[in-house]
Amino acid sequence: MKVGILDSEGTKEIRKEGGRKLLRKIIVKIGLERINTQKEIIVEVLLNSKATGLVMSSEFARKQGFKFKKIDRQIYIRNMDGSFNREEPIKYTVEVNIYYQGHRERTKINVIKE
Repeated sequence: MKVGILDSEGTKEIRKEGGRKLLRKIIVKIGLERINTQKEIIVEVLLNSKATGLVMSSEFARKQGFKFKKIDRQIYIRNMDGSFNREEPIKYTVEVNIYYQGHRERTKINVIKE
């Protein structure tokens, strides 16, 4: 049996019967500001996902009104085992300001197709 434990900081540990730790993920709320409209939304994000960069789904980005910017060279996604993912490569980014606990950082987030 798996048990999820969520503490006050949003840290969740997934444990299997016998107490062996399987997965640890951290979910936090951050502010994302659309650069093109300067409007902010609050979202929950997953940290420690083992991804090597920031990603956002194309469906979410469209629904929230983010401005897509085509990148010069497509980025092919690799799976954990090193093989190429069967989904389309990354072709776009969105530029945002990220707000968390008084800190602001401007960054680009890769847009992935769902």
